[in-house]
Amino acid sequence: MKLLFLPFSILGGLIAGFASKKVFEQIWGLIDEEEPPEAKHREISMGKLVAALALEGAIFRLMRGLADHQSRRGFAKVMGSWPGDEAPEPE
Repeated sequence: MKLLFLPFSILGGLIAGFASKKVFEQIWGLIDEEEPPEAKHREISMGKLVAALALEGAIFRLMRGLADHQSRRGFAKVMGSWPGDEAPEPE
């Protein structure tokens, strides 16, 4: 089943990456008028860089998790089998 699910996973990841970039740009526009700082920029505020990277990472992780779960739901609907564990392992 894992091999059959791979294309669903890749497509979901690509969609999540594109969507998270757009969401980040929209949210950063509400925070600051300037473009978000990147590590390659020399003249940047370290605080702004940390905030931008943390926000971007959180948005990407959220979007990737949602896309992964939805692609698994779609796969299960089409194939009749859930690709992965049914529930987390108890501690």
